[in-house]
Order: sequence, then C-alpha cells, then structure tokens
Amino acid sequence: MATSISLHTFSRNDILLHLDALTDILENCINGGASVSFMLPCQPDILRAWWTTIAESVEAQERLLLVALDARQQPVGTVQLIVAQPENQPHRADVAKLLVHARARRQGVAARLMSALESLARKHQKTLLILDTATGSGAEMFYQRCGWRKAGEIPDYALMPDGALTATSVFYKQM
Repeated sequence: MATSISLHTFSRNDILLHLDALTDILENCINGGASVSFMLPCQPDILRAWWTTIAESVEAQERLLLVALDARQQPVGTVQLIVAQPENQPHRADVAKLLVHARARRQGVAARLMSALESLARKHQKTLLILDTATGSGAEMFYQRCGWRKAGEIPDYALMPDGALTATSVFYKQM
C-alpha cells in the first residue's frame, strides 16, 4: 500500500494549477492502451482542453474530481464522480476516468481512490454507482475485486487508442 499517497478533492483552481501533471497522467494511460475516450497519437493540446472542461464541470458542481498525490505533492492518479443526473435519478452517480500513472501502479492507489470515491458518493446521498470499462481489460477484473457487479456487455462499443473496436462491460455498485 502506498503510504506516501494522499487523496484530495480538487477544485477548478486545483485542476488548472496541476494541468500539466493531470495531462501527463491521462497521456500515460492512453499510451499504455487504456480506452479512456482518446486516440493515439496523443495530442497534448486536446488532453489539456479536456482537463479544462473537467475544471469547469467541477466548478459547476456537476462532478467531483478525486486526485492521489505522491510524497512530492504531485498528482499520480484521478477518478471522477459525476453527480449531476436527470431529475428522476438523483440517487445515482456515474464513475469516470479512473487513471493511475504507470509509476504509481501496483501500490494500491486505484483501490484507495475508489474507496474514497464511494465514501464521497455516500456523503452526496448517492445509493447507486454506475461505470463502464473495456471488456477483458485489467480494469474489469479490478472492479470485480472491489465488489462491483457486472450488469452486462455491449459489443463494439468504442475504439481502443490504436483504433481496434472493443466491447464495454457495464458495472454497478449499490451503496
């Protein structure tokens, strides 16, 4: 377990302050083959613009961004809780973009981020969490180990960063 890792909920200003490091995490994950909405080759300007959009969404209180900081107070991992939902679904939230930089993997960072995210969801009175991930990925196995239930698979859902089609597995967790 990474004892030198601390978890923080980032504000819009925190995101903008750490824009380069957050962009590096995202780029590292994409280059490592993670299916997280972006294609290879990575274009840092597009990734930075995406983080700026996330900062505005945080400011609008549509989502929360949890960030793992290392001993040097540099971001090494993130996960998002999308709390803005339709009027008939105030009890649920979506989980998005669990990202851990390669240099911080296998240290319990992802598990700590997900545990903190679940606590944060409870504080926001969310009783159902939903996420999806590439079928057959390491992330799929990780979520199952964390107690998430697989609802099913959707074939040919998205492109992997290299352009290959992948199915997605939809997971849920009742809080």
